[in-house]
Amino acid sequence: MRKQLLTATTLAFIAGSSMAMAQAVVIEPQQQTVIKEYVTKHKVKTVDVPNVKIAVGAALPETVELHTIDAPNVTYRYVNVNGTTVLVDPGTRKVVRVLD
Repeated sequence: MRKQLLTATTLAFIAGSSMAMAQAVVIEPQQQTVIKEYVTKHKVKTVDVPNVKIAVGAALPETVELHTIDAPNVTYRYVNVNGTTVLVDPGTRKVVRVLD
């Protein structure tokens, strides 16, 4: 019984840590404003990606074109997937923030 409890606790900790890591991206308020204004002014065509649930941590396929945000100190890219605009880490192709 104690072994099962320890296993369940360990799994819960790992799952919680993974979720926290996926949400650990910090974007300064000033940078958020710059990003939001840029993305609003420079709309891109939506890309349909079946079988991808848009959420922080979701990986986008290589076939999805990521768009550069032309602003100082912004390393993330953006794309509109299935009608939702998201910020993506270009190195991992994972969604770091859902914008709308």
